Amino acid sequence: MFALLIFAWGVSQQVPKVLKTKFSKEALAQKVTDINGKTISISKILDQNKGKIVVIDLWASWCRDCLKAMPKAKELEDKNPNVKFIFLSLDRNEEAWKKGLEKHEMTQKENYWFHVGWKNDFNNYIDLNWIPRYLIVNQKSGIAKYYAISPEDPEIQKTIDELSK
Repeated sequence: MFALLIFAWGVSQQVPKVLKTKFSKEALAQKVTDINGKTISISKILDQNKGKIVVIDLWASWCRDCLKAMPKAKELEDKNPNVKFIFLSLDRNEEAWKKGLEKHEMTQKENYWFHVGWKNDFNNYIDLNWIPRYLIVNQKSGIAKYYAISPEDPEIQKTIDELSK
């Protein structure tokens, strides 16, 4: 119990000091696993979506805040049919991730899983310290909105609207 309190006390959702506007080579090289068990780099995912506005949703099926945010995230997705939503899971294992996709009716969405765990080049680069976390990527694969922890953050829609002009 004491260790849990120390852990909880040490973890916080602080806005990073530097709001980055592009991804590092290491972050882009990070591999994730798709629903079919194939690995793909973040760079390849972004290349496949070049020319589109992309919202990256980092989540996990064990994350209470993530699950609580899902209805509002779905509203955001429904409101923006021309935006590509990509879901990156931080579930602890593949089985939990796939069960979470089924349970939360996400199997038809573009989903990937960090098979190497939370500590990886992508998450380290984006200063991931809390989930859910949302990033908006512009049509040229640059970071347009670096830090949001709620789909209700008005800056998300504002950024999408500005990029859509």
